[in-house]
Amino acid sequence: MDKKKIRCAIYTRKSCEEGLEQDFNSLDAQREACESFIKSQKHEGWSLIEKQYNDGGFSGGTMERPAFKELLNDIENDKIDIVVVYKVDRLTRSLMDFSKIIDVFDKHNASFVSITQQFNTTTSMGRLTLNILLSFAQFEREVTGERIRDKFEASRKKGLWLSGTSPYGYTKDAHHMLIPEEPYAKNVQFIFESYLKIKNVLKLKQYLAEQNILTRKGKNISKSSLYHILSNKVYLGKIIHKDKEYDGIHKPLIAKELFDSVQNILEINAVERKHQTNAKSGSLLAGLLYDDKGNKMSPSYSKGKNKHYRYYVSQSIKNPVDYERGEITKLSAGEIENFVQADLKSLLNNTQIIHQHLENYSVKQQKLILKNMQIYDIDKVFLRTAIKRIDLRIDCISINYDIAYIIKYFATRAFNTEYKHTDAEVEIFTKDINVKISLTPQRQNKIIIPGKANYDMKLIQAIVKSFWYNKLGAERKLPLEARNGNNKRLRKLRFLPPDIIESIMNGTQDPELNIKQLITMAEKYC
Repeated sequence: MDKKKIRCAIYTRKSCEEGLEQDFNSLDAQREACESFIKSQKHEGWSLIEKQYNDGGFSGGTMERPAFKELLNDIENDKIDIVVVYKVDRLTRSLMDFSKIIDVFDKHNASFVSITQQFNTTTSMGRLTLNILLSFAQFEREVTGERIRDKFEASRKKGLWLSGTSPYGYTKDAHHMLIPEEPYAKNVQFIFESYLKIKNVLKLKQYLAEQNILTRKGKNISKSSLYHILSNKVYLGKIIHKDKEYDGIHKPLIAKELFDSVQNILEINAVERKHQTNAKSGSLLAGLLYDDKGNKMSPSYSKGKNKHYRYYVSQSIKNPVDYERGEITKLSAGEIENFVQADLKSLLNNTQIIHQHLENYSVKQQKLILKNMQIYDIDKVFLRTAIKRIDLRIDCISINYDIAYIIKYFATRAFNTEYKHTDAEVEIFTKDINVKISLTPQRQNKIIIPGKANYDMKLIQAIVKSFWYNKLGAERKLPLEARNGNNKRLRKLRFLPPDIIESIMNGTQDPELNIKQLITMAEKYC
């Protein structure tokens, strides 16, 4: 009996474009090796498809690669059984992206083979090994990035402008020194002096347009660019890097007295804007979110070191006398906003649900509406109009969509017609999504989606570091910093039971687990 034909595709990638013009380049070498491997498996029914997937000049740190996206699309269309690569990091260098890729492979019964590293992605131990390998690849990539950043910082300390676009008003010579560039250098002086009189950036923008003060490309200067110019200490002869200030070797364009006067006005205006109602415009779900007791959750934030953290906080926390407190009190704004946006996108792509509300349209019109939905990039106005209410519960998130608005919105886009939606036309479609909302060690709630990996990079990196230090120790190459303090304790993590390590690498561990608890557990097995 003939073996079933297994369709194999080869994927190759090279990060830089150097050498791709050669008759036989790195991509060709990868492909030739993979072809030989597939031929060696001919007795197992392996057969190479004609289509090629080659990404030359694309980093493995992103999934935005044309050939790779085409490969995933063909897997989703069940055209490929096995993907063959030269090394795993040709596929991706990101642990997070790897989990997404594996999800696509599993969903469509596809697998992949690395010809230089024999792995079987159908077993949990195989995935564990791959996750550790990719963690090392990502670690190596980050170390390389740190070297580049260190070189960049060293140049700034010397007062040089090593890379990036020169600030408006300056150009850069061959030695990376900033030199005033006319007429833009005089424009900078004019911008500072004008703001001191006008005291309003929007009015300043209009005034500069009237005075024909333009960008290097001959366009009007935007409001955001003006804020950047007015607060940039480079015009004082300074170089800023990671909030550190260094003396530049370039000529200042602005006197310190003028610069300080402008900063005072900017600060006063910023305080006034903070107390205006539009200050909350960045909170996507303001007014839509309710906790498990029906209390509205309003936007809030806290300030850390050089960073703002946004949350939605229950009214029961702000006013415990008037509101009954439930289990859900504080949620990361970014997490719930990303969740809701992803669910809305999922709804727009769910043809089974959407078809139920397209009865009044012809088949041709239905296809146009569905096509517009699938390519639509969700914006804030659409989302806030399409969603009427979001209720949070410990085991579920319930979203009320105005399905009538959604259908008619895309009908107007598809047929290029006008339509005004009224409250009388609202038709609620409620979608309940099963989740787990638990309390994290930081005393806030966290959404956990069943079946979805919940990677904790701190735990993963601690495990990787433990195995790495022990590998170096076996080779008698252990660095001094690994022999004492917290790193010495981290080395004990290698004694953890395999199922705990596997759960961390696969993102299925207890969400409340932290490094301190891991070390305590590991000490019991030493």
